[in-house]
Amino acid sequence: MSDIKFGTDGWRGRIAEDYTFDNVRRCAQGFANFLHQQGLAEKGVVIGYDKRFQAEFFAAAAAEVLAANDIHVWLTDGATPTPTISYAVVDKQAGGAINITASHNPPWDCGFKVRDPLGGAIPPTDLKKIEAAIPDLDGVKRMKLDDALSDGRVHTFDPAPAYIAQLHRLVDIEAIKNAGFNVLVDCMWGNGAGWFPRLLANGRTHLTEVHNERNPLFPHMTRPEPIPPNVDHGLSFAATVGADVVIINDGDADRVGFGDENGQFMDQLRVYGLMGYYLLEVRGERGPIVKTISTTKMLNKLGQIYGVPVHETGVGFKYIAPKMVEVDGLIGGEESGGYAFRGHVPERDGILAGLYMLDMMRLTGKKPSELLAALFELVGPHFYNRVDSTFDQGRRAEIWHNMDAARPSTIGGLKVTDIVTIDGHQFVMEDGGWLLVRFSGTEPIIRVYCETTHEDRVQAILEDGLRLAGLSQ
Repeated sequence: MSDIKFGTDGWRGRIAEDYTFDNVRRCAQGFANFLHQQGLAEKGVVIGYDKRFQAEFFAAAAAEVLAANDIHVWLTDGATPTPTISYAVVDKQAGGAINITASHNPPWDCGFKVRDPLGGAIPPTDLKKIEAAIPDLDGVKRMKLDDALSDGRVHTFDPAPAYIAQLHRLVDIEAIKNAGFNVLVDCMWGNGAGWFPRLLANGRTHLTEVHNERNPLFPHMTRPEPIPPNVDHGLSFAATVGADVVIINDGDADRVGFGDENGQFMDQLRVYGLMGYYLLEVRGERGPIVKTISTTKMLNKLGQIYGVPVHETGVGFKYIAPKMVEVDGLIGGEESGGYAFRGHVPERDGILAGLYMLDMMRLTGKKPSELLAALFELVGPHFYNRVDSTFDQGRRAEIWHNMDAARPSTIGGLKVTDIVTIDGHQFVMEDGGWLLVRFSGTEPIIRVYCETTHEDRVQAILEDGLRLAGLSQ
């Protein structure tokens, strides 16, 4: 019986090794115990899943456990985007959600995500309570799904209509539908397949999808994560179809990447800057910005220009979501391409972000590369990259000690002006740029990130980060 640890969003593991039906049932029992402790059990739970191997059967196993614990379950009737599941929590006024997905992880992984009554990520203190409530297998209650369906403890439902109605409240979909764009959508074999054609059909805008079937091996990519090189195959179709923009959703469609009208990838820090520009400049809205320390300082500059506060958190929506609720954030997001928006659930929504990009193009009359140029006119050019490195797990404490002891005067030839340890070790440099070294919360890897105004310093900054961690290659 494996020791289950909840990371950034819940628990993820390798299918058939530690991610087994028995361990999924144990997690479900732990969540049921937590809901009863919090007085939320009577509100019921939404359960959804992605298109990974056996995902629908893992979801059914979780439903059987909750039903046996006298918790009503709304079980989605098919693979469903994470933001749609989160909105269903609000629509059903449920006590939370279980989402069977490993998001952007490699194909051999699956996951068990949990959500709160607002549809957002559960904060770390409560994740620890759920983890502590997970019993051995002997402590798991269960009943047959057929019995739970027949007596009404579980019922299947279509969460799409309520979510689509919410999208129409947030953005003028009819105007986008008739804008005449040519849009390429890379679904990355995941839950986003079919959504943009469904939303934008029967208008002048034309949609082409690639990688829109179920294939849990994720061909043409190492994982369904919307960053290079995983996006390269999809972007190669941009010229063929004459795309004005490429929208790339990850496996569960809560994250998004973009390619411009030339089929060139737009990194996720620049996209977050554009999302801030869209809300503040194009739509004229005002409100706090919430960002992890691993994403762009362009948002700090936009905050100064438009007179709105910027709050920085640790990495993950378990930090972003509670802060957005606390400050009524206008937008919240992280380096991985996940963005949340006010008036919606405090959860990443790659479908809504895609619609917002199209709406920004419609309202400004600018192509994606021209929008980026407009952003840079305000805040200056910024350049970003990230290196993910595997390492001997026995060296974890040593690497952490190396970073704790590091006091470099310069990084990449730029003077270090501050060190921030909200999450990992961030070294702020004289140009306002930064280097961040931290352990991943979802995978056994270390991430080294940087952003700088000096394009020619990016590689040197990353190399210095690896050297400080004792991982020089």
